[in-house]
Amino acid sequence: MGDAMYDVIVVGARISGSSTAMLLARAGYRVLLLDRAKFPGGKGAATNLVHPPGILRLKRWGLLDEVAATGCPPIHSYGLQSGPVQLMAKLPAVEGVAEAYSPERRKLDEILLEAAVKAGAELREQVALRELLTDAQGTVIGVRAETEDRTPIVEHARLVVGADGSNSTVARLVGAEKYDSHPVLNKSHWSYWADLPHDGKVRTYRHRHQHAFTWPTHDGLTIVGLALPVKDFKASADGERDATVVSAFEEVDPEFAERLRETRRVDKWMTGAVPNFLRHCHGPGWALVGDAGYTRDPITAAGITDSLRGAELLVEAVEPALAGGRDLAPALSDYARRRDALVSGHFQYTRDHAAIADYNREELEFIRAMARSPHHGSGMVGMFATIVPPAEFYSPANIHALFDHIPPGSEPGWKIRMVRWLVRGAPRHLPPATRLADRLIAANLGSMGTFLLDSPVARVA
Repeated sequence: MGDAMYDVIVVGARISGSSTAMLLARAGYRVLLLDRAKFPGGKGAATNLVHPPGILRLKRWGLLDEVAATGCPPIHSYGLQSGPVQLMAKLPAVEGVAEAYSPERRKLDEILLEAAVKAGAELREQVALRELLTDAQGTVIGVRAETEDRTPIVEHARLVVGADGSNSTVARLVGAEKYDSHPVLNKSHWSYWADLPHDGKVRTYRHRHQHAFTWPTHDGLTIVGLALPVKDFKASADGERDATVVSAFEEVDPEFAERLRETRRVDKWMTGAVPNFLRHCHGPGWALVGDAGYTRDPITAAGITDSLRGAELLVEAVEPALAGGRDLAPALSDYARRRDALVSGHFQYTRDHAAIADYNREELEFIRAMARSPHHGSGMVGMFATIVPPAEFYSPANIHALFDHIPPGSEPGWKIRMVRWLVRGAPRHLPPATRLADRLIAANLGSMGTFLLDSPVARVA
């Protein structure tokens, strides 16, 4: 099989693969989409949340109405609570989109895959990649695969894209190395509850090295979950997990815990644990997209959003070269550079968040001040939602402005009061005072304090 030449072969037909194939097929290219599974496949173990940058892509591609029609309500606000400190803020808009959605993962997969096929991509299911074909210079020029009944398949293309997940076969075959790699930092339990009232909000809680979370999802259901440091996580029977999760909410939101007791869990408990790494995402004739090229802890629920943005980045980079019959190498290098620029700050932010360290007194005072400032509150939740780059949010100018929302008096503690004077009270002709303030702030913001000393960057959609 396989005398014809494709422009692109995409291995993996889930979020990133279907999106890549759809965009290329819509641009008029001949695309082959391969996957080991038979669709519709099994239920994906995902918390389903799609942040506004991902929703923006679905809207651009004409698919948002289909996603909304699956029965998932819009989410407009995200929140964080730690001890007595509560922050709930509206999501900032990205090109007019300020909503998140949490669709059923299987339905989202189906919508994107159907869009790819409708655009003209050729789908072959239950096909396993075995080898990559290369020319004398080592450039990837195609694939050798086989069907479920071991029928061999050989196909050629100008570009082979690995969209086959964090354990990518394409990445293994090309020897794509990981970098900035970190182990699993926490493990999560989550499941679905029926009959919980919702108000279009994501709620997260940080308390005693526990990260509890909940938000509305599809079919009137609500996701409820708990992340714990690896050393504290214990696999247990469903009834024990019920007690563990409800107990975690009891400590931070007793009213919600009581609602959990009065309602019912309607699915099994799922468990997730994800390492953190970036992979070199391109080489001669090949590229990686989605989790194949970049995987981070799910505590910020950014996996689907990252996959949608990554697909668009790759297609934007390679389409002009494909159209002009030019060498793909410069385009793929540009894709890798843009991908790293897009994700590196949030990668570090997510690792910090995934450690589930308790906030110190100074950090809590900063969060309390953010809750008093709509601008900072929106920026904080926008950072969680991959809208606001951490280096922008933690820029000196933005953090200095936050001191206007810390009340006078002794309540904030002597460290905050001293830094507030250095930032807002010291004579402006003493720039060393401001530099000292920045170092003191950074020293008391945990590992995220390093962002304070970076230069501000432009917001990335």
